[in-house]
Amino acid sequence: MVIGNFDGVHRGHQALLAEAREGATAAGLEPCVLTFQPHPAVVLGRTPPPLLTTLERRAELLGRAGAAAVLVRRFDEAFARWSPEHFARELLAEALRAAVVVVGANFRFGNQRAGDLALLRDFGDRLGFAVRTATLRGDAEGPFSSTRVRAALAAGDVEAAALVLGRPHSITGRVVRGDQRGRKLGFPTANVGDVPELVPAHGVYAVHVDVESGPVRLPGVMNVGVRPTLGGALAPTREVHVLDWSGDLYGAHLRVHFVSRIREERRFDGLAALRAQIRLDAAEARARLSRGG
Repeated sequence: MVIGNFDGVHRGHQALLAEAREGATAAGLEPCVLTFQPHPAVVLGRTPPPLLTTLERRAELLGRAGAAAVLVRRFDEAFARWSPEHFARELLAEALRAAVVVVGANFRFGNQRAGDLALLRDFGDRLGFAVRTATLRGDAEGPFSSTRVRAALAAGDVEAAALVLGRPHSITGRVVRGDQRGRKLGFPTANVGDVPELVPAHGVYAVHVDVESGPVRLPGVMNVGVRPTLGGALAPTREVHVLDWSGDLYGAHLRVHFVSRIREERRFDGLAALRAQIRLDAAEARARLSRGG
């Protein structure tokens, strides 16, 4: 039983799951993941970190990484009041029947985060489960972490985020009707609304687009920002122009994968200059995507 939040399911998480799968197979066990929803910070009155992956996406990625099952425990006020012993006995030993529990070295559990790794090991000795600590993974830039991914995205460095994640960062949302300015410029865009995941910094990006119940990995170019040349938007928009696509995307659910940042968002001297730049952006996006970013 591997316990954690696993937001992003980055390369460190993937390596941990691979290690857990190998150990579980050798012991005749199933590698499972225990995670919590919502984020504990929500219940404890703190601001949670920006989301990298929805719960559904997390479960999908964890399954790909080797988890035989992903178990979700609702984190509410009653659960937050559980004592460390109650957590270990009722949840891990009795409800989940864990044989081996894998956690990070700084794992805390129970009311007021009173339980630590040493106490978990003590409970394991008494309740019949072993405790192992997760191996920290990283590269020359430091440990793989969700915090590192968020920092890269906040800077618009989607390539650095992808190096930690092992894949491009993606956002999801349904296409909502906009003011059709892109269509008038000759580049119709799909306005992606209600995005739950962290959106990279303002700028223009080469992206791949998956359409729900439709084609996947369509090439595209996305603008994230407030459209300063068009008078500015009250809130940032996420507008994607799908290359080589002529169908109607209104109402469709999209997943947009950020492959490369082309440039920052900036104001142009009129619509003609903006149209010319969009044409260049689309060509650059096509070129980068064709060579893998």
